[in-house]
Amino acid sequence: MTATLALTMGEPAGIGGEIALRAWLARHQQQLPPFFLLDDIDRLGRLAAQLEWDVPLAAATPETAERLFPMALPVAPVRLPRPAVAGNPDPANAAAVVEAIRRGAELARTGHAAALVTNPIQKETLYAAGFPHPGHTEYLAELGGAEVAMMLVCPGLRVVPVTIHRALRDALDDLTSERIVAAGRIAAAALRRDFGVGTPRLAVAGLNPHAGEHGTIGREEIDIIAPAIAALRDEGIAASGPFPADTMFHAAARRRYDAALCMYHDQALIPLKTIDFDGGVNVTLGLPFIRTSPDHGTALDIAGSGEANPASLVAALKLAAAMARARHHATA
Repeated sequence: MTATLALTMGEPAGIGGEIALRAWLARHQQQLPPFFLLDDIDRLGRLAAQLEWDVPLAAATPETAERLFPMALPVAPVRLPRPAVAGNPDPANAAAVVEAIRRGAELARTGHAAALVTNPIQKETLYAAGFPHPGHTEYLAELGGAEVAMMLVCPGLRVVPVTIHRALRDALDDLTSERIVAAGRIAAAALRRDFGVGTPRLAVAGLNPHAGEHGTIGREEIDIIAPAIAALRDEGIAASGPFPADTMFHAAARRRYDAALCMYHDQALIPLKTIDFDGGVNVTLGLPFIRTSPDHGTALDIAGSGEANPASLVAALKLAAAMARARHHATA
């Protein structure tokens, strides 16, 4: 089993290159697993020189990356058609961004990389170039041929939103018992296989204030959420709730479950980002390979300044390596 991770370039006009360079510079201090970057090596060289960072770069393959990593940042070349300009995404480079994701996923799927870590993409730029998927998660689900769920992770909290990148009004229309059961099933399986949790405990959030107050502030808890919890229990999954979302995320409550199943995007992400804004990690559950990502965007406003914080990427690299080890042991 290889221990080397594949890291994609993300949006080349964003901060992905900077945080990758800074992560490599901190490799010893942070005890990082070896990784290689799917990126344009000339772009990275110009960026390192602009920022006056001493980062040697080495053209690499997945097979040579681990040997090179202590001395240089290994780069599996993906050529950009146009030079990247910090803060100004160019749709002409979109195909290279997507190619890096596709190649990274294939390397992880075939075992040539221990896991895939993806830098943030600028979705509007990809849409302008004809990218048909809402984001990374949906594209990777297609590549992996799998039903997936999104999990956000920080020390002390894991959250899984049942509906993801949907307008709130649409998310409410999309919420069904079947979706909740599917997300809970995927989450429980991943907790066992990729996080080493023997008997996963899922806490399921209500949708309405005070979890509906027995139907007086909405019936979704009675008609949709409670039947889903019952179905999960029938499958042997330790699911409980629905709980009022405003009492689920304080320290004592978090000790009572291994992951919180939330009904919509912000219900999951607000508590996680409040607890650990810089260190949160996005994980795609259900894939035939491990995928993590920093839990932030491309930060075009500070791209090229050297100010970007690599903490979330560092956490994503460490978590990807830990999940890969757990999956290997679970399937050995």
